[in-house]
Amino acid sequence: MKKFDNKSLLLYNAYMDNLMKKLEIYRFENRISQRKLAKLLNVHFSTVNRWFNNRTTPNKIQRYHIKKLLEDYNSQK
Repeated sequence: MKKFDNKSLLLYNAYMDNLMKKLEIYRFENRISQRKLAKLLNVHFSTVNRWFNNRTTPNKIQRYHIKKLLEDYNSQK
């Protein structure tokens, strides 16, 4: 596991907060449940639920797929 200094940890936390806010906005704008979002991202519902309840954060592969989903959505607007 990587060790972060305080500044890096703060930046990472801010990045994750921003990503999760964007994902939640996507979910609300498209009126989809956490369960449907989980299917779109090919993860289990409980995984998405843990993200939104700040129990865990998406791993690197999951972050990639979240970013791709959001980019595709934004390019269609």
